[in-house]
Amino acid sequence: MNLYLAVLIVYAGLLMAVGLWSGRAVAGSKDFFVAGRRLGPGLVCATLLAINIGAGSTVGAAALGYRDGLAASWWVGSAGIGSLILAFLIGPRIRRLAAAHDLHTVGDFLEFRYGRQVRATVAILLWIGTLAILAAQIMAMGFVLGAVSGLERWVGSLIGGVVVTVYFTAGGLLTSVMVNTVQLIVLVVGFVVVFPLMLGSVGGMSTLMANTAHIEDYWNIWRGGKSGWMYLAMLGPSFIVSPGILQRVYAARDDRAVRLGVGLNGVALLLFAAAPALLGMMARVVSPELADDDLNFALPTLLVATLPPLLGALGLAAIFSAEVSSADAILFMLATSLSRDLYQRFLNPEADDATVLRVARGAAVAGGVAGTGLAILFSSIVDALGIFYTLLAVSLFVPVVVGLFVGRVGRVEALASIVAGVTLVAIVQVSAGGTGVGGFTPAILGLAGALGAAGVANILTRHRGEAAIQ
Repeated sequence: MNLYLAVLIVYAGLLMAVGLWSGRAVAGSKDFFVAGRRLGPGLVCATLLAINIGAGSTVGAAALGYRDGLAASWWVGSAGIGSLILAFLIGPRIRRLAAAHDLHTVGDFLEFRYGRQVRATVAILLWIGTLAILAAQIMAMGFVLGAVSGLERWVGSLIGGVVVTVYFTAGGLLTSVMVNTVQLIVLVVGFVVVFPLMLGSVGGMSTLMANTAHIEDYWNIWRGGKSGWMYLAMLGPSFIVSPGILQRVYAARDDRAVRLGVGLNGVALLLFAAAPALLGMMARVVSPELADDDLNFALPTLLVATLPPLLGALGLAAIFSAEVSSADAILFMLATSLSRDLYQRFLNPEADDATVLRVARGAAVAGGVAGTGLAILFSSIVDALGIFYTLLAVSLFVPVVVGLFVGRVGRVEALASIVAGVTLVAIVQVSAGGTGVGGFTPAILGLAGALGAAGVANILTRHRGEAAIQ
């Protein structure tokens, strides 16, 4: 066993131990779902930043940076912009609703606002997308473990899936927040220490620019290759309406915790945005021979190739932290939706709190197993994440964001937006291979279709009776 693998195994054991220890404080489903609604700004920021810097923001964004250059910064930058909108426009308002009406999940909000049909429709769609993104996070763990140990990727994915399933099942959001804090410390320390060393290993910024200047649009921040500003339409809305993020907003103790905690998370994401893209560009200088199918190995390869073993292990632990923290957020979305949106709402409305908690833990185990299985089957992190983020944006943007402020958006408008948006995305994905039409990505077209369908439905039904939510 080499040093890299030994460090990661010890670290994985530490995460499980922290999760199991903090899980003893879980007294009921309220602790599991919304951490007792007692998170202050610091914990809100820490848990959001830990889950937002995940597989896509490290391994995936570095792969995009290797291929497309600086424009890959929009992958993380779009998340930062979406987070700032959530912090000051959406988050405080929906937190107050959640506290006033004891809402635990986004499904609770959808039923409160539109009724059971919308809740059920969105829940089914999100289960599909949630499994895709959970697979992407677990897949990234497989790439990291495989790159440093020689293990087959499926073995690394299996190990990562077991780690996140064990500690999350112990206590849901309450344990997730505690573990996320540990992960964020390792993540920040790791990147702060190793980034300048890796940049120095390729000769500094001037040398990096000189060695890649021949690549067309490699230093164009707006668009390069298949990356650029268009990520804003796919990723920005997702970081406003994501159930895993909104349920952490529900857990904030007051509006100040939302504004400050979510806002600081957004600023940090914007500051971090260029880092993974630059790391991918460094990897292209160090290992220019990586094939398209191997781009997910760009970041782990750079760490191993440019750093002493001990520092390389620290950097890999930071990446592993990012993948695990995001995976637990996705598992949280899946477990809470299955237990509350399906089981308690439709299958057993009379279930007591202990039963719901037991079902939530069982759903977490089932979700972890399913996500690990898909991670073994998928080959591209970015492709898997793209499925989720696009589905999330087009299905939830109108019901959550527009419906939060516009009282005339009712059940018919919400359902019309979901059906039209998802259908249009599916048509574009199949007919154009996911590349979009006329320069517009599937996410942009899907959002436009969702908004248009809601408007048409409103005109046709003359639905004017619903008062705006106060």
